[in-house]
Amino acid sequence: SVHEFPAKIDKKAYEKAIKQSQILMLSSGLSPEFINIAMGKERIKDAIMQLLEERDGLILGISDGFQALIKLGLLPYGKFASQNEDSIALTTNTIGRFTAKHVNTKLVSNKSPWLMKAELGQVYNLPVAHDKGRFVASYDMIKKLFDNGQVARQYVDHKGNPTMDIEHNPNGSFHGIEGILSPDGRVFGKMAYSQRIGEGVAVNISGNQNQYIFESGVSYFQ
Repeated sequence: SVHEFPAKIDKKAYEKAIKQSQILMLSSGLSPEFINIAMGKERIKDAIMQLLEERDGLILGISDGFQALIKLGLLPYGKFASQNEDSIALTTNTIGRFTAKHVNTKLVSNKSPWLMKAELGQVYNLPVAHDKGRFVASYDMIKKLFDNGQVARQYVDHKGNPTMDIEHNPNGSFHGIEGILSPDGRVFGKMAYSQRIGEGVAVNISGNQNQYIFESGVSYFQ
């Protein structure tokens, strides 16, 4: 079943909805500020950690939702953590403005229930639309993410190589990082809009557009 959060912040309603869910998805269009306020309540935090630790639940954040997961510490740690000078961040695109286009992203780690139906090494063509999508982090943090298999997807060129070229990496993300995982893979955040697929959608765009993220998430509980 699907539980929609109420328009007004009501911690009891949020807590109840989360406790009745197996999957929590933070979609694009929700401001990080709104999500931080809603989840800043201790009972909401407790409900989310129960979802992860006691019910083996999953969390997905796309675009603004990815931003919120990073600010809350759920990425890259898989738990709530305060921001500090070593934290990863999604900041303003290097071009200094909004960008919207289709990009090639390559699956470089499938250590996640969200990615069990995707093909490792496959390149997918997906849309992005944001002004703050540039993934930045320290060298040590990025090395740790790669070593742990927590870098899930990278922006790549036409040959499938990770790139900093603005044509293929439109926000200038370090090492072309487009999406990352928590250590156990059950929290997944990404910038490109995986939900913008379906019959009649982007029919003029070539390339594979379906990573089966949502199918994978549902199958995990079947």
